[in-house]
Amino acid sequence: MKTLLSTTLLFISLLCLSCAKQSSPTGGPRDEEPPNLIAINPSNQSTSISPEKILLTFDEYVGLENPAKGVVITPKINKDLVEFTALKNTITVLLKQKLADSTTYVFDFQKSVVDISERNPVENLKLVFSTGPQIDSLNLSGSLRFPLSEGKEDYKNVLIGIYPLTDSTDVFSAQPYYLGQVDTLGNFNLSNLKEGAYRAYAWKDNNGNLKAEYKSEDYDFLPDTLFLNANSIDSAFFNLSKADLTPIKILRTSSFGQNFDVILNRNPIQSSLEMAGLGKDLFYVQGEKRLRIYPKTVVSDSIRLRVTVQDSVGFTKDSLIWAKFPSLDRKPEKLSVQVNSGKSFYQTLKMELKFNKPITQVRLDSLSIKADSTFIPIRKEMLSFADSSKRDLLRIHLFLPDSIETELISLIARKSTFQDIEGEVNEKPLQANYKKLKRQNLADGISGEIRNATAPLVIQLINGKKEVAYELILDKGNKFSFSLLDPGTYSLRVIEDQNGNGIWDPSNYRLRRSAERIFYYEGEDQTRDLIVRGGWTVEDLIIQANFPSELRKTKKD
Repeated sequence: MKTLLSTTLLFISLLCLSCAKQSSPTGGPRDEEPPNLIAINPSNQSTSISPEKILLTFDEYVGLENPAKGVVITPKINKDLVEFTALKNTITVLLKQKLADSTTYVFDFQKSVVDISERNPVENLKLVFSTGPQIDSLNLSGSLRFPLSEGKEDYKNVLIGIYPLTDSTDVFSAQPYYLGQVDTLGNFNLSNLKEGAYRAYAWKDNNGNLKAEYKSEDYDFLPDTLFLNANSIDSAFFNLSKADLTPIKILRTSSFGQNFDVILNRNPIQSSLEMAGLGKDLFYVQGEKRLRIYPKTVVSDSIRLRVTVQDSVGFTKDSLIWAKFPSLDRKPEKLSVQVNSGKSFYQTLKMELKFNKPITQVRLDSLSIKADSTFIPIRKEMLSFADSSKRDLLRIHLFLPDSIETELISLIARKSTFQDIEGEVNEKPLQANYKKLKRQNLADGISGEIRNATAPLVIQLINGKKEVAYELILDKGNKFSFSLLDPGTYSLRVIEDQNGNGIWDPSNYRLRRSAERIFYYEGEDQTRDLIVRGGWTVEDLIIQANFPSELRKTKKD
């Protein structure tokens, strides 16, 4: 009896284990078809309605993926009062708010609706209806780019938004009235727009708050008002880049040992000082968010100082300050130096040494150039400071003829070669290496012309390290030529330097000033790669500045 009971219990246990075991279904290909919409209420293109509920019915069970962000509703409504639910094969949208009168609404579901099994998204799912008697039919379309991008441009999370001219908000303070997304090629189309005057923006919405963050996100704007009346606009163009709109300010001044500091809220791209004895008895350097003034000798009286600083977007600050230099017993900072080591050159070697403090002495007997086993002395006329009021950037230029055949050229500086204004010296020897190019290996040159752009122009060859390897400035005309180039693959970039300062300037929204235009040479294969070979000449390159010069308008349907 006991044996029979044990056998029965064992059989029941095995039966339960068999029933509980799960296995994957077999047979049939993976479902790659998205759900099909079979009914929608209200109907698409309906007029004179103000629904409280929207129902979408599909031919299979569906789900929702982040509808609060993925479903774009224009013009804007309070998304906190919109409820999305998915039950079996039906999507329900509850609108817990009153819609505006005589307004066309667009619900663009993008890729938010998916099937339950494989998460295949429904493509091009859009509902358009109007609370008035007609559907608005104006469009705004165009394209954009990231002009400073040297690689494949990423248009993910890039948005386009427009605001009525009567709206006091902007892209930095509130969600736009009409909103759209950019496709993978950088093109966009905002449809079903109401007639009116608007301001337009584009930005990369990294944090998903439907606003632009000018301190951390790329953005651009159209400086002129968009007038949508009887016509649509099909050629709007945006150049996206970062442009911090925080105005530069002087936060405070303070003493640092026997020196005087001007503390800033951000780093300037340009700075200038006006004071008695500057460049002779007083020098200054620009550090991290500060300007530090160094006296050569003890200064007992306050000195009148005018400070002018400019930030990256063109804001300037001009202040009059009285500088005091107390005799405080503080150990000086050590002298440090950075060298532009690793550069290639042909015949003319250009070395740059950047110091953290003004330099007052260079011991030439401790400074030399090594070429193989030969040491070439540095003479005084080879040295110059980029700014005599700072003396923190030392340039050494040296001509090396082809008769010097060695490829590796080294700058050698022994200990105590350099002395700063506080008596500190370089505590370690310094060596910087450079590559001397041979004439027979160089490309003869490249040349061409730039069309549809106005000088001054900055033409740059960007190497594989994304560095500016060669640069040319055209003050007038549109034809350019580079000669004796190191072989390699480059991209050719042109900056339309409107203010002639030799650098690219970003936009300034507060001043309604657009960023300076940037464009690239593109070959027949639509890539930016420009291959430069030794002994070859590349001629007749054409660089088209083919940005829209004005917004084109097309008649509405």
